[in-house]
Amino acid sequence: MSILIVQENKKARFDYTIVETYEAGLVLTGSEVKSLRNKDVQLKDSYISFRGDEAFLQNAHIAEYKASSYNNHVPERLRKLLLNRKELEEIYGALREKGYSCVPLKIYFKNGRAKLEIALVKGKKTHDKREAIKKRDVSDQIRSSLRRSR
Repeated sequence: MSILIVQENKKARFDYTIVETYEAGLVLTGSEVKSLRNKDVQLKDSYISFRGDEAFLQNAHIAEYKASSYNNHVPERLRKLLLNRKELEEIYGALREKGYSCVPLKIYFKNGRAKLEIALVKGKKTHDKREAIKKRDVSDQIRSSLRRSR
């Protein structure tokens, strides 16, 4: 099982608390797959939306493949996600009732197929981020003082 990570959404891990993750397939065109292999993708401001009972990836920028002439794609088009019916219902229910959001965490190739790791997330407040930074600083100080005491 070979996995090639194309792009990670590090900003999502900083801004949100991750509740649950899912693996979804993507419906892509040929030039999009070639651009992914060149790592010409940006997931920074993208999110998952629902149209009817199907999930779509929005605002993900997959750059046009330069070697493709007339057969290129629109860089920020809607891309359908391939999920089981049960997973779709879980995600849609959490988005409606619990107030969660759904964002992509990373895009990668698994056994030659493009996959997207999506997550149900809850937004962090600024004081939560500050607390995490304080805890990290305190643990660093304790570690360094233990090193010095030895």
